[in-house]
Amino acid sequence: MSGTNSLRVAVGITALAAPFIHSITDVMEWYQHGFSTSQLWLNYVAFVPMSWLLLGIYAVHEPKPGAVGLIGALLYGAAFTYFAYTTLYALNEHVANYELLWQRLGGIYTAHGALMVVGGLLFGWSALRTGWLLRISVLLFLGGIITNLILSLLPAPDILQTIGSAARNAGLMAMGYFILFGERRGSAD
Repeated sequence: MSGTNSLRVAVGITALAAPFIHSITDVMEWYQHGFSTSQLWLNYVAFVPMSWLLLGIYAVHEPKPGAVGLIGALLYGAAFTYFAYTTLYALNEHVANYELLWQRLGGIYTAHGALMVVGGLLFGWSALRTGWLLRISVLLFLGGIITNLILSLLPAPDILQTIGSAARNAGLMAMGYFILFGERRGSAD
């Protein structure tokens, strides 16, 4: 297997596995009415590769979608690097739930949430504009990010963020499936 094919397989599998594991941790958090040690460790396992996931998706596609897609991938990755840290913080400080985590980290957490939104929107816009990923996967991803943004601005329980996360994760998993099993596409638009 060539290096390019190996990278495609690694990125595709990661795009299927990491968002799936993250979705499982959201269900665990909802079911348990908060964090648990096992849920947080699984969350960390999901977040570490999510830090690099969009950059990996960017790397396996030809032609490259351009600077906007790269910048989006980097911003999204930076946000998830911080989110991985917050998982370790919650474990170390025995934080019981998302609301308490947000209360403790406040502005810096919100700033990284904004990085995730901006990075995801830039990456998704670039992907749609150049047609380098399956359109439905990108629309799911973008729909999840926009849902997260809207819910963060409303006086709604934080657990509702899992709705946006589930759509975003489904979009990433669809991208992973397409990378592994879909046809190679060039610029379609």
